[in-house]
Amino acid sequence: MRVETSAETLYDMVSDITRTGEWSPVCKSCWWDDEASAGQVGAWFTGRNELPHRTWETRSQVEAAERGREFAWVVGGSFVRWGFTLTPAGTGTILSEFWEFLPGGIAMFEEKFGDQADLQITDRTEQAFDGIPKTLAAIKRIAESIAAGEEARA
Repeated sequence: MRVETSAETLYDMVSDITRTGEWSPVCKSCWWDDEASAGQVGAWFTGRNELPHRTWETRSQVEAAERGREFAWVVGGSFVRWGFTLTPAGTGTILSEFWEFLPGGIAMFEEKFGDQADLQITDRTEQAFDGIPKTLAAIKRIAESIAAGEEARA
């Protein structure tokens, strides 16, 4: 999705996991497990997720933190890789969000859900892919409203 703001500005937004609740349809809040390592590769954070039928928390570890290029994390340390890539495009940025089950996540679901693992994996995948365009649209709206406010003050 094209967002009319710089890749650095967008990176600063999406890498501030404490703001995730502003744009995620499922993750309502996040916090750094250790503020001293916030935003750095290797840092851990906890996210609180809410759906109508369940609420849960996950711990994730930052895997990529390249300002203006990519911010990514792995849920549970080995289950799902999730994040954003940013590509400068003229006066704006192409913002992409990605999500993928990792072998460790598939194995965990097979152990936890047995014969229902494939159904659970499909359900989680559909939820993630349903949320991605909503998340990107919200980030775009927030980033561009901030940019417009800064231009108006200039």
